[in-house]
Amino acid sequence: MASARVEQVADILHSSAIRLLRFVRKDDVRSGITGAQLSVLSVLVYGGSQTLGALAAAEQVKPPTMSKLVGELEKLGLAVRRPLDRRSIQVSVTDKGRRLLEAGRRRRLARLSKALADLPPDRLDRLGQAAGLILAITDSTI
Repeated sequence: MASARVEQVADILHSSAIRLLRFVRKDDVRSGITGAQLSVLSVLVYGGSQTLGALAAAEQVKPPTMSKLVGELEKLGLAVRRPLDRRSIQVSVTDKGRRLLEAGRRRRLARLSKALADLPPDRLDRLGQAAGLILAITDSTI
């Protein structure tokens, strides 16, 4: 059973993660696509080509929902589908999709860098260490 301190830190981390995501994604509207579409592109860019089923599982949606999202990305020239066999479809990001996602990532990082720029070095170092710990404890659970 988790101690009260562990639960307190977990609560703060949870709230912080949500606020951080909301903070950095404020400029995502400039990409011209929805947050769900950006999320699918992110999975494809950083995880590589995937089957429709794997994408649906990664995004925690039903396959018909993912099929619709991928169809929208295809119409925009951001993703392509390729049949693997009669039952499986492989989805890949296009160069245009990769560029769009990378531009959005640069905007997010610029926004976050601006917010971090005025922190004293010791606090910036502590944040960097905390981020490393977050990556370490979540890496195997994604």
